[in-house]
Amino acid sequence: MSYPIEARCQCGKTGYSLKKPPLRVLACHCQECQKIATGPLSVTALVKAEDVDFIGEMSAWERSSDSGNINAARFCPGCGNRIYHFNPADTSIVKLKLKPTGMEDDNIFAPDIQVWACEKLSWFDGVVDLPSLDKQP
Repeated sequence: MSYPIEARCQCGKTGYSLKKPPLRVLACHCQECQKIATGPLSVTALVKAEDVDFIGEMSAWERSSDSGNINAARFCPGCGNRIYHFNPADTSIVKLKLKPTGMEDDNIFAPDIQVWACEKLSWFDGVVDLPSLDKQP
């Protein structure tokens, strides 16, 4: 894999350029990530802030987390895609939400750990055993 790699939102107005591989990639099953992903989990790549450059103007939103920290989010004002999260009290780490697509090797965004498994949807583990179609019927 050669760096930098770039990811853009659905409308192409915002995104990032990643200069180095993520420190860690999480598959998060918490209910907040289920809302963000509109699915059973969200994949988050933790990167050093110095290893990523952001592209375009982004809108902001934040909430308190269970730990009491602030979870600040940046997203595209056009299409609404989440680009990244961060804790304003520690800006050294950025949590990338948007992933590059169409990469020859997408393994750098393969999760290495699952978190908040206590909130995992009951049917999630059975998805792997379902019949699989290459495209929508």
